[in-house]
Amino acid sequence: MRYTITSLVALILTACSVYSPDAGHEVVLIEKPWLFGHGGVDPEPVKTGRTFAAVTTDGVDVYMQPRKYETELHDTMTSDGVPISFHAIMVLQVADSVALIKNFGPSWYLNNLEEPFKTMVRQAVRKRGMNETAISTTALDEIDNEIRDQLVAFIRDKALPVRLITMTVGRANPPDSIKNQRIETATQEQRVQTEKQVKLAEDQRMAAEQSRASADNAYREAMHLSPEQFIQLETIKMQRVVCGPEGKAACTFIQNGATPVYNLGR
Repeated sequence: MRYTITSLVALILTACSVYSPDAGHEVVLIEKPWLFGHGGVDPEPVKTGRTFAAVTTDGVDVYMQPRKYETELHDTMTSDGVPISFHAIMVLQVADSVALIKNFGPSWYLNNLEEPFKTMVRQAVRKRGMNETAISTTALDEIDNEIRDQLVAFIRDKALPVRLITMTVGRANPPDSIKNQRIETATQEQRVQTEKQVKLAEDQRMAAEQSRASADNAYREAMHLSPEQFIQLETIKMQRVVCGPEGKAACTFIQNGATPVYNLGR
């Protein structure tokens, strides 16, 4: 008797499917009877706990939390004919798992949203030039807002039971040739600025030298000195600074061709 009960329980279990979704998931049951009934999608999803279903019933796991979908868009043409690339991101959240699987199937994003999303991005970028798209953050914000409004309208019109949480086309990536040209242009512009600063410093130094020369010449004329006398005066001033009480050098001055005599015995 005990063997019979055990066998019966084992038979029942092997004839059933067991579903126990994790937190944040729901399982939509799709009944596919072999002999009787019409089957179809069960109106109530499996949300928590453990559920037993017929062996002919399939379960589709649906993630109910916000999920990120990423799309690479290569060679998206701008209005001036420059191909740029984007790494676009869209975050969606399922609102009704049963309606989603019943009306759009497990591959609902791939079949209904991915290509329209790419088309929206291409059309928005085609209205703008490479410079404003690749450099100006204002242009990218405008593109994001334009596509976001189109996506919300598209999801509503198609009756997709999902919510758009956020989306962005990300940073625009121009071709390497354009990047190299921009680096070269920036280098040249920096070189020009550096040369301007060097010339400005040289002009300021020349102006300072000219101003000092004018001041020295005005002093010489006021003292009624000849150029030779002024040079001699400046020499004396220099010697006084170097060899005077405040100077650090021991100096011997030789004038008029005289030969110095040193006491070597001391």
